[in-house]
Amino acid sequence: MSSSAARQPLDRDRVLDAATALADEVGLEATSMRRVADALGVTAMALYKHVANREELIDGMLDRLVVSIDVPADGLAWQQALRARIRSARAVMQAHPWAQAAIETRATASPTVLAYMDSLMAVMFDGGLSADLVHHAMHALSTRMWGITRDVLPTPEAPADPALRAHAMSEFAAAYPAIVRMATTAPHAGAGCDDDAEFAFALDLLVDGIARLHEQGWSSVS
Repeated sequence: MSSSAARQPLDRDRVLDAATALADEVGLEATSMRRVADALGVTAMALYKHVANREELIDGMLDRLVVSIDVPADGLAWQQALRARIRSARAVMQAHPWAQAAIETRATASPTVLAYMDSLMAVMFDGGLSADLVHHAMHALSTRMWGITRDVLPTPEAPADPALRAHAMSEFAAAYPAIVRMATTAPHAGAGCDDDAEFAFALDLLVDGIARLHEQGWSSVS
């Protein structure tokens, strides 16, 4: 660390800057108060003047990411605005892979997180959606509102030995014919999935479905 950096007063912004950079490098689990302090060239106790504990540190790091999510341009239809906001969230979260773990481990939503959720609801309310439909739409969006998602469980890997592999594949095909049909006949079968394309597909499916229910005057009590 340079002498000028060492002389720079420690404040909450510097702590969050260092913690974010460290998490980008080593992941969230390895980002401890001590390691952040080491990166800043201070004692761990010095951090507690600016963040009460590690949980508050992570809250602050996540809040910074949420604030950086783009606000949709004026004049967009609500479907376009909702997609734009969520796609920006995905870009932000993908730039910081630790963010998914941060979101999934938060016990309560911070004011910044609540403001983001409120903005998504406001987009739908501005589109004329009922509170009933907005409520169910937010549940349907789930983690996708943050630009993240959980994939299905991976299928077992086939043995490397050719004979054992052939036998395992034969048994697998007999037990799970629908899985084998999809994996062997769908476009791009055998290739790795395009995560961004799969996310966009699911988001479009949800938003289009929500729009259709709105047009039909859907109600959970009808």
